[in-house]
Amino acid sequence: MFCPSCGKKLVEQSPNFCSGCGKRLQDSITDPLQPSTSQTSPTCPTPTYSTFMEYRKKKNEERQKFSCGKMGLKKTAKTKVQINIGLMSKKKDGLRPHRGKSIALRIDPDSSATSLLSEAVKKMRDFNKDLSDGPFLLLYPDATEVINIPGTNSPFTLGAYKAEIGKPYQRITLFICIKSDFEEAAEMSDSDSEVVVRRPTEFELADTLPWEPQDESSPLPKVAENENCAGDCVQTNEALEVIDLDEPGSSSECVAVKNSCYRNYTELFEPIVIEDDDVAPCKTKDLPPEEPEDTDVQAHEIIADLALAIDHKKVSRFNISRSDVWDGAVRGFRRSTYSDNNDLFIKFNDDAGCFEEGLDMGGPRREFLTLLMSHLRNRPIFDGPPDRRYLVYNSRAAMEVEYFLAGKMIAVSIVNGGPAPHFLSKNLVNRMIGDPSFSATIDDVKDEEIGKVLHQVLEAESDEVLQNLILQNSTIFQTAGCLRSVKTSEKQGFVEEYLKWYIIEKNESAIQRFKDGLDSLHFFTAVQQYPSVLAPLLYMTYKTLTASDMENIFRPSLSPAGSNRRQKEALTLGFWADYLLDCEEKVTAVSLEELLMFATGLTALPPAGMIPPPCLEFSSDSPFPVANTCANALKLPVSESYRVFKANMDFGIQNSPGFGNF
Repeated sequence: MFCPSCGKKLVEQSPNFCSGCGKRLQDSITDPLQPSTSQTSPTCPTPTYSTFMEYRKKKNEERQKFSCGKMGLKKTAKTKVQINIGLMSKKKDGLRPHRGKSIALRIDPDSSATSLLSEAVKKMRDFNKDLSDGPFLLLYPDATEVINIPGTNSPFTLGAYKAEIGKPYQRITLFICIKSDFEEAAEMSDSDSEVVVRRPTEFELADTLPWEPQDESSPLPKVAENENCAGDCVQTNEALEVIDLDEPGSSSECVAVKNSCYRNYTELFEPIVIEDDDVAPCKTKDLPPEEPEDTDVQAHEIIADLALAIDHKKVSRFNISRSDVWDGAVRGFRRSTYSDNNDLFIKFNDDAGCFEEGLDMGGPRREFLTLLMSHLRNRPIFDGPPDRRYLVYNSRAAMEVEYFLAGKMIAVSIVNGGPAPHFLSKNLVNRMIGDPSFSATIDDVKDEEIGKVLHQVLEAESDEVLQNLILQNSTIFQTAGCLRSVKTSEKQGFVEEYLKWYIIEKNESAIQRFKDGLDSLHFFTAVQQYPSVLAPLLYMTYKTLTASDMENIFRPSLSPAGSNRRQKEALTLGFWADYLLDCEEKVTAVSLEELLMFATGLTALPPAGMIPPPCLEFSSDSPFPVANTCANALKLPVSESYRVFKANMDFGIQNSPGFGNF
């Protein structure tokens, strides 16, 4: 259809007005390009718009409503904003924020202080399970309670606070604090009302105003400043007091320019400039370094990230004989082609010296690492009880770089899917990661003579007996640097001091070399970053296997339901469950650890997890069990009775050569 006035082609069917010239269209006008018909088309209704402007206004409103769509709905919905929530607690110098405890919180910008506090406490509890029960208060960064907008009587809302401080929401940080800590900190601040101001020296004012002292004098002693830079200091004309540190009548009195009011102003009312940050950085040497925070990650996730550095296209070869695992391991680690980032390729020789055929697809590697960790426990570089061994200095081992190799072996074993040592002393591990806690006992000392002397010290009943005992064994205590007069009330601390020297301090060089080796594949760096997750792998004895654990580890691969093989496999599964219970109760000749070793090459579950997952299969070809340690697959013999099944399992596992293949 075309407009009869301007000739513009009209897209809409039967419009009331022309979109080009705006004139009203006649009802009889038709599109000349349309073929004529014998029937007369019905006439259009009379337009309801008196002018073209009304028509265009109506169309604009309809177009806006039509194009609003999801964008229009988003505009009407309230958008949540993100702020930061921290945690404050009472320190000896007042309320101070916890480092590493700040979390992001998405909340409505119209939230009040009460709703913001409840959401903040809930979010903080979700990510910090050790959070106290409360009740809590919401605080500003200057440790004042959030009630009104600062400087006004207006109740707090997040949007109004953001408008007042002029920061984006992402830079706003509020804190929650236990109410009791807030009240105790308030009492502390009320008791300390004096303000000490340090007078600038002549050298600090040299570039401000020229001045000349009347008499030569020594520089004014500095007043101790508050080293905590996170607090705020408010100074007024009435409360401000300048303390003169010189004695009355002394010739070293600091003389200022008497005729300069500006000089007095710069001394007393110089503005304090604070960076516009949520918490000002404090540059004092006394503050301890920030400790890394543990997250909710699991040990196998961290180890999987470390294992990404291993290039499985390159291998480091190890030729191992089970009769001397240590010698073969040392040769392999010292080989010039060895690299921590290469995959391990293990070839075993049996006890007779015959070469075992087969490729290492994971099973031989796991068995080698298991044997290596078991052998490492008994090396002469360690001393102490079997479950909490600590390093001792050995000159020959130091020359042969054995401490470094021991640390490297542990790191390589854990990252490559092998077992963790689980035998190191907790005191040793704490020392390496920087934890000062120490809790050794006399039982940790394997030297019988020294242990006997320490027991006598603890059993001394009088100061005279104790002092004579120390003098009689002065060589022992003088070497440790703790030879002194000790009272009976101090004997426990005296023994702990000696134990700390005996276990840790005298072996410091060996510990450092052990740490260097333990950082292979960046494992020790990860231990320092996640101490509560990875440190227990080094000192905590692994969990004893149970029959239930073994059943959960090995998943059966069954034939289709209803088949004859499925019935036999179900019967064998019952034999398998009873056999595991007998192993746990020490009724059989095989233990659960030996059974797991037969099937996977491991005596305990590794920190990296079992890859691939262990599985159970069923075989009628052999009356004895068959294991594929590379695939972590155990084939059970299908038997008619439990007595035959148990006898064949014991015989097969006890007489299996190599690493489980029969």
